Amino acid sequence: MYKPQATYKVPGFSGIRTFMHLPYITNDLENVDFAVIGVPFDTGASHAVGTRFGPSAIREMSQRIRGVNPALDIDIFEFMSGIDYGDLLVHPGYIEYSYEAIEEQLTPIFEKNIIPILLGGDHSISLPHLRAAAKKYGPVSLVHFDAHSDTWRSSDPRKKYSHGNMFSLAVDEGIVDPYSSIQMGMRGSGPNPNLESSIELGYEVLSTDDVKKLPIIELCEKVKNRVGTKPVFLTFDVDFLDPIYAPGTGTPEAGGFTTYEAIQMIRGIAGINIIGFDIVETLPDRDQTNLTALHAANIIFQVLSIIAKKKSLEVSLQL
Repeated sequence: MYKPQATYKVPGFSGIRTFMHLPYITNDLENVDFAVIGVPFDTGASHAVGTRFGPSAIREMSQRIRGVNPALDIDIFEFMSGIDYGDLLVHPGYIEYSYEAIEEQLTPIFEKNIIPILLGGDHSISLPHLRAAAKKYGPVSLVHFDAHSDTWRSSDPRKKYSHGNMFSLAVDEGIVDPYSSIQMGMRGSGPNPNLESSIELGYEVLSTDDVKKLPIIELCEKVKNRVGTKPVFLTFDVDFLDPIYAPGTGTPEAGGFTTYEAIQMIRGIAGINIIGFDIVETLPDRDQTNLTALHAANIIFQVLSIIAKKKSLEVSLQL
């Protein structure tokens, strides 16, 4: 079993900056349940760039996180073995070439039933992640926390890929089942923040106003009912959070969620069948107090906690 190498006797600020002090391993993937993997790519960004430095910032701010989640009464590493796999090889400036490389590198991770915990990078990286996931699981369900629906479509085939259209392309390619998928938190200016295009594709879409009107427990039940037992790819764009909690991102939108609300939402969807996760759009140059990276690291911790919680219940049923 792989688990964090730091102990309570060792200062959290010491050692190599792996996520949560997990062992850095790339050559032995046996007995691994999850792998934290950086994807330092931001060529798909439409506004501010710099999210290529997101993985290192998130790792830095994860140093004080320990494996026990008291709120969920779970010790992650009692039930799961995890590693930091380092960063994937990407090719800045070449989005198609990088997509091919990302998919190729993630395919053996999925084949070994390892859950990739991916640190972006801009949100365009979700498309090759989904392509690799679909090779193993077929069309997956998408649970999407974001201020933007990312189902924009380019009228110019020379501009096919960006961080604003992955989830329309994923439906086109048959790697996401929109009828068991849900998008939450959409907001912003303009006559149409792509909600209609998402709905036409088959997604269930909840704007920020829709989410705010629901008790969190009801929202989470809606998510669980939507995806059922299907394999789920969970994606979290940090601009889901209000800019006061996530200033370090390239496309902030006013009127978002608190970190407490986001944490409660993640905890509330415990039980869904997560087979992959990415957290994207952390931009350290706009994150002067490291708040965004800190909150991203803690969202990852909550996701790992609910995966471990599901595993603990499965173990108890087998006894």
